[in-house]
Amino acid sequence: MKKISAVMVMGFSLFVTFFSAQAQQAIGSVQVRSIEPYQVAISFFKTTNIIFSHAIISVDRGSKDVLAQKAKGVENILQIKAAKEGFPETNLTVVTADGKLNSFLIDYADQPSILNLSLTGSEPTNTIFLSPENINQAIVERYAKTAILSKKKVRGIKDKDFGIRLRMNGLFIQGNVMYMRINIENQSNINYDIDQLRFFIRDQKKAKRTATQEIEILPVLTYNNTDKIKGQTSNTIVFALSKFTIPDKKYLAIQLMEKNGGRHLELHIKNKTIVKALPID
Repeated sequence: MKKISAVMVMGFSLFVTFFSAQAQQAIGSVQVRSIEPYQVAISFFKTTNIIFSHAIISVDRGSKDVLAQKAKGVENILQIKAAKEGFPETNLTVVTADGKLNSFLIDYADQPSILNLSLTGSEPTNTIFLSPENINQAIVERYAKTAILSKKKVRGIKDKDFGIRLRMNGLFIQGNVMYMRINIENQSNINYDIDQLRFFIRDQKKAKRTATQEIEILPVLTYNNTDKIKGQTSNTIVFALSKFTIPDKKYLAIQLMEKNGGRHLELHIKNKTIVKALPID
């Protein structure tokens, strides 16, 4: 009986050894490699441009301390800037149309040594990809003008603070383009210098210790734009956007930020408002 037990134990040991070797060989066949992130320093005072070899599909920021947007009218240039000075290190992930994931570690620097970074490889660094919407820019501008003059209004979507009032008072649709009419009123005596007015689709609730989940919507065209609202005046701007609806548990945020100031406002718009966009006559 003892001899049989010894043989069984030896056989089992050989089986385990063989199985482990086969498993290690199978695992070894899987090619796993880390993607080294690019180190990029950005400033509150300067804009850094990153040129990709293909159109940008998505951008994910590890922190709201980083501002990111595609350059106007092109699809493969990302512009990044610090939202505040001296922020802690964070990251940025960009996916391009060729399926490539581009990872960046972002640090703050008052005077970055590099402001223009090209990831285009052997391709010319000045290659750009135009947005397809630019083809019909004249038509889009004509409808934007119609939207700004329309008497039809959306009510109740507004924010006000420090004498500045932000309203979305018109929402129109024509074909594949949505026209959003935004009014900015300065009821104070201090001029309001616009740093940025941007559109994001965000999660209604953000889980703790997770990256900020938001998708930026870039206008196809901006009509009657301005960078300053003088004291006791107002201005209406129409933003032409590729048509969209908002998924469940998300909302559209319209963010207005003052340059070198603290009068920042934000509108939150739900999908029930978006789907009521009016046709342009």
